[in-house]
Amino acid sequence: MKPRLLITRKLPYRVVEAAQARFDVMLRDDHHPLSASELRQALRDFDVVLPTLGDRFQADVFADVPAPRARLLANFGVGFNHIDAMAARAAGVEVTNTPGAVTDATADIALTLILSTARRAGEGERLLRAGRWEGWGPTQLLGTHVTGRSVGIIGMGRIGKAIAQRCHFGFGMPVRFFNRSAVTPDFPAAQVDFGTAMAADFVVVAVPGGPATRHLIDAKALAHMQKTGFFINISRGDVVDEAALIAALQAGQIAGAGLDVYEHEPVVPSALMAMENVTLLPHLGTAALEVREAMGMMAVDNLIAHLEGRPLPNRV
Repeated sequence: MKPRLLITRKLPYRVVEAAQARFDVMLRDDHHPLSASELRQALRDFDVVLPTLGDRFQADVFADVPAPRARLLANFGVGFNHIDAMAARAAGVEVTNTPGAVTDATADIALTLILSTARRAGEGERLLRAGRWEGWGPTQLLGTHVTGRSVGIIGMGRIGKAIAQRCHFGFGMPVRFFNRSAVTPDFPAAQVDFGTAMAADFVVVAVPGGPATRHLIDAKALAHMQKTGFFINISRGDVVDEAALIAALQAGQIAGAGLDVYEHEPVVPSALMAMENVTLLPHLGTAALEVREAMGMMAVDNLIAHLEGRPLPNRV
């Protein structure tokens, strides 16, 4: 008899097919995260679970299921702050993730946000689609030139480095970065203090989520930015104090923002949606078929390693 696997959200067909070859798969037909009762049922009724963003396996869930049947949460995604890994491990449940597969796609979205926000692309498209474009003019929708401007990267891990490389080699942008540990990139980039990184022309946040980085970007952090600076977030929504960001934008303290993630997804504050100098994407960071397939196959590899008693390739 095959072990029972719960896949909590619809995944690409190739991933589901690979999982079905080794597991008795229940594929949940709902795009919303697991409810409180479903979280507990998942631990009780399945041998392994493939969860993803929003499936909040927190300490209270494990407290309610102290002897879970499930022995692995093979998370679909590199970020796993929705899973309390320490509580899981204390309950005898391992946790894995899918690093590496998401790096380039997420870095590409960061550049999309930089360009779209600086060059007012969203505002221009809305103007055109509304039938209000009256033709080219020398002063129409003047934006900010990106090439040669400085970029400050907050968090110089895989994704931070990929963003910095694109900025340096693609747009000739001087790169400065803040990272908790020393990093030596193989391209020109200066490791600086937090305030100096925040004072760049473009600031991109690429830190992991979790308690250690919650509201890392608050009013005090935003105060380091220039009035002409643009803020970009492709990390996790709760890394940013959204109220502080809104206040900074409304006060003209910074020039604009580009966001792919939000503090209370899928809720996006109406104040942000009302601002023309803010580019808003619906968490598109890894939304390319080949990337999602690679993420899924990595999660399946973790599941199979667990099934075969081998070391987990991506244990967190």
